[in-house]
Amino acid sequence: MRAAISTAAHASAGAESAPGQGGARLPDEVLMRARGLEMSFGQTRALRGVDLDLLAGEVLAVTGPSGSGKSTLLHVMAGVLVPDAGSVGYHGGKSPGGGATDVAEDIAVNIAALDEAARSRLRLNEFGFIFQFGQLLPDLSALDNVTIPLLLAGAPRRKALARARETLVELGLSEHLDKRPTQLSGGQAQRAAVARALVTSPRILFADEPTGSLDSLAAERTMEVLLASVRSRGASLVIITHDARIAAYADREVTVRDGRIGSGTAQAGSGPSEPRHAATGGRS
Repeated sequence: MRAAISTAAHASAGAESAPGQGGARLPDEVLMRARGLEMSFGQTRALRGVDLDLLAGEVLAVTGPSGSGKSTLLHVMAGVLVPDAGSVGYHGGKSPGGGATDVAEDIAVNIAALDEAARSRLRLNEFGFIFQFGQLLPDLSALDNVTIPLLLAGAPRRKALARARETLVELGLSEHLDKRPTQLSGGQAQRAAVARALVTSPRILFADEPTGSLDSLAAERTMEVLLASVRSRGASLVIITHDARIAAYADREVTVRDGRIGSGTAQAGSGPSEPRHAATGGRS
């Protein structure tokens, strides 16, 4: 069931925010607003009253040690997990029922209140996902892997193949379209996974340790391609990482410790005053 919630734009979101790689000013609109998120697994409290804003067009890094709750936060924001308490307001784009919502009218769908089918449709239509090990289907070519989200969304196969091919070429994989994941290098396979996440033109990409399995050179190349693709589309990107070099690519960084966001880091527009990009690669 859809639940609409009304919010006010955060006061600081209208201010000039720190540019990230590419130096672009962040837009004013809050695209996603999480409030009071609580999540427990048995006796373990993974999230403890988390509040977090995500701006339209923003690259946000969520850092913290292993077991801090950062991956749980990503899964709740993306509608993969339903929190025990709290709300996740998603502004704009296509509603789970196929209609449109208007960011300017400040109306949001509360993802946490949607049923499983509606959350699944929202993920398919609005979000893209990148995982640490790519999660490409081993028996399919890179082209077929990237085509799958479009077919699931109902696109005709010919159009889906053309769009998938175009996206792979954009990411520098024109000579590897027919190769299976085992025939690709680690960096090539991860770029194919990035293409799969981008092919449906999502409003938000969620990336969980996207370079964690790559060496430094491949990690740097993957991040450069990912950031360029996200910027060109005007999409938002949430990166889960514990690598400071990867976090440096983001417009803003928040830190999760013991299920809580570090003080003063959760609000949109609170990034540093200088460009953050200082990354030289990922962890090997």
